[in-house]
Amino acid sequence: MTALLEVTDVRVVRGGRTVVDIPHLAIQPGEVLAVIGPNGSGKSSLLHALALLHPASFGSYRWEGRQVALPQEALALRRQMAVVFQESLLLTGTVLQNVALGLRLRGVPAARRRQVALEILDQLRIGHLAGRSSRQLSGGEAQRVSIARALATSPRLVYLDEPMASLDVLARSHLLKDLRRILTASGTAALFVTHDFTEIPPLADRVAVLAEGKLLQIGTPAEVFNEPATPLVRDLVQVAHDLVRTLDSRPKQEAP
Repeated sequence: MTALLEVTDVRVVRGGRTVVDIPHLAIQPGEVLAVIGPNGSGKSSLLHALALLHPASFGSYRWEGRQVALPQEALALRRQMAVVFQESLLLTGTVLQNVALGLRLRGVPAARRRQVALEILDQLRIGHLAGRSSRQLSGGEAQRVSIARALATSPRLVYLDEPMASLDVLARSHLLKDLRRILTASGTAALFVTHDFTEIPPLADRVAVLAEGKLLQIGTPAEVFNEPATPLVRDLVQVAHDLVRTLDSRPKQEAP
């Protein structure tokens, strides 16, 4: 299968220091690839580089097998992508206006962009918020609106930069399930950055582990969880391991 996005020799330099140095990375069509690592490991820098938002150097940057000429084709390619940041970054106006923004900028007729925006809001279970001001939303609601805005333009690849970081446990769990359902139904690929391994199994097909800008391991969540390649990878999954062991060791309650 031809990868949707395939890059080689990705390097990002900040202040004279190399923060990302990865020989090869590929995202398959419809795949959700999680990127995990400690703070300062280069996760967000890698995401911004792949999304063509910040300067980076590439040995090659291929989209559906075709070498992309950068920076000449960057703008055209970004129209096939979308990015969701940790902060919701909503504009003043209603939820519906925020979600329809990308469609309006693409010249989609008003009736059609309203229809699309309402559909994606319903899929994220926030259709009832369409007329509400963006300034009157909870953190979880605002993040769902931000994701809806990104998905409304039907991107081929969506980048999610720790979108659950500010959410409580229950809101995070619900959003992970809803996001997985929507991405699967639409066939949208995603690169999902997180620092919490427990967020990965509900959403990701594969996981890449970064530290100091280097790719330490890549594989399915089960492979990384059960066979960590380095001590650092083991430490990152230890919390999830401890949770499983705690649940398994609890005495089972007999039915009344």
